[in-house]
Amino acid sequence: MRQSIDEFERAFVEETHVDRARRESLRRKAILRSRQRHIEKIHKRGTARFVMLVLVLIATAVIVTIAMFQTLAYVMG
Repeated sequence: MRQSIDEFERAFVEETHVDRARRESLRRKAILRSRQRHIEKIHKRGTARFVMLVLVLIATAVIVTIAMFQTLAYVMG
C-alpha cells in the first residue's frame, strides 16, 4: 500500500512538472505569435501610408501643372 502511494505521488509530481513546462511553452508561443501579428500590422500600416503619400504627391504635381498652364493661357490670351 505504501509503495502504491509513493508511486502515485511520484507520478503526480512528474505530471505537475510536465504540465508546468507545457504551459510555459504555450505561453511563450502565444507571446511570439502576438509579436509577429503586431509587426505585420505595423508593416501593413506603413505600406498603406507610403502609398497614400505617393498618390498625394502625384495629385499635387498634376494640379499644379494644370493650374500653371491655365494661368499661362490666361496671361498669354
